[in-house]
This record gives sequence, structure tokens and C-alpha cells, in this order.
Amino acid sequence: MFGMNGGEAALLVVLGVLPLLLLVAVAVWGLRLQTRVRRLEAHRPAGEADVAALRAEIAAALRHVAVVRYDAFGDMGGRLSFSAALVDDAGDGVVISAIHARGESRTYAKGLVSGRSDTTLTPEEQQALAAARTGRAGA
Repeated sequence: MFGMNGGEAALLVVLGVLPLLLLVAVAVWGLRLQTRVRRLEAHRPAGEADVAALRAEIAAALRHVAVVRYDAFGDMGGRLSFSAALVDDAGDGVVISAIHARGESRTYAKGLVSGRSDTTLTPEEQQALAAARTGRAGA
């Protein structure tokens, strides 16, 4: 990459791949839980309590995910910064943001309870959260 050393180039690759890895991990976990529910429902005599417990577990899974990529600074392109929201059915979860600048990158995590954080969310974090909760993909 232009004017970068190997470590900086590797960091850019990691920042580009991290949102994808988060999405895949959450999707796989959600699919496993849904498969367990279907298997229990098909394999009678599963008790109603077993099925209800698995449904509650699925509702608590961080299965609603969205990533918003953007340029945090006007002098840099490539949309290397991102905000990723991972929430359950109740809106509990986390927003993770990575801000990439020329000389450094910073990563922030903000907890969510019922879709709200005790720390102010940036517009990009709000966009990621809204996309995760509505099922619409982030930018």
C-alpha cells in the first residue's frame, strides 16, 4: 500500500476483515440455536419447557448485526473506519467502533441495554444500531 510499512498494511487488512468475522460468528451462533430448536420440535416428546427455554436463549442471542463503514477523516478514503452493532431481540448488546487515522487506529465498545447506551452514540453508531434492529444492512 502507498507509503505504508508492513505493520500498517497488515492493520488495514485486519480492520477490513474484522466486521466480516463478527458477522460470520454471530450468524453461525444464531443458526446453531435455531437448528437446536427445530431439532427439538421435530423430535417428540420434547417438553414445552425445553422448547420455551431454547426460544428464550435465541431471543437473548446477539443475532441482529449491522456494520456501517465510513471515512472518519476527510483526508483519508477507503471507508476504513466502522461501527458494528450486535444486539439481541430486546436491544441489549454492544456497539463496537474502530476509527482509523493515518498514524493510529482506536477501537471503542459501548454497551447497550434496551437499545440505549449510557455513553452518547455517534451518528454512525446510531445508524448501525438502527440497521441491526430493523434488519436493514448498514452502509
